[in-house]
Amino acid sequence: MGSKATTTIQEPLGRVGQRRQVVIPRRICEALQLKEGDFVAFAARAGGVLIKPKRVVDPDDILTREESVLVKKAEREMRQGKHVTLARLEHELAHNRSPRSRKTA
Repeated sequence: MGSKATTTIQEPLGRVGQRRQVVIPRRICEALQLKEGDFVAFAARAGGVLIKPKRVVDPDDILTREESVLVKKAEREMRQGKHVTLARLEHELAHNRSPRSRKTA
C-alpha cells in the first residue's frame, strides 16, 4: 500500500493543472505581494521547486548617470529647504540627456 502525502496548515496544497499550471495559495501571494501579471522565477532544488518573485524593469525607466546626479542634487536641495521646481528639474534633465540608441528587431 502506498503512503499518502499529508499536509499541515503550514504547507498548503496545490494541484498541477492540465497545462502544468499551479495556483499559488492566496496567503502566500499576499505575503509576497504578488498580483496578476507579476513574474516569478523557478529554480529546481533538492526534492522540490523554489518559486520567487521577479521584478522586471524596463530599460527606459532606468536613469543615466547624469540623470541620477541631477535627481540626487534636487533631493539634497529639498532636504536643505531650497526650492526646486519640477519644471527646473525637467529642464535640466532634458538638456543633459544624451540620445540613446535603441535596437529594433
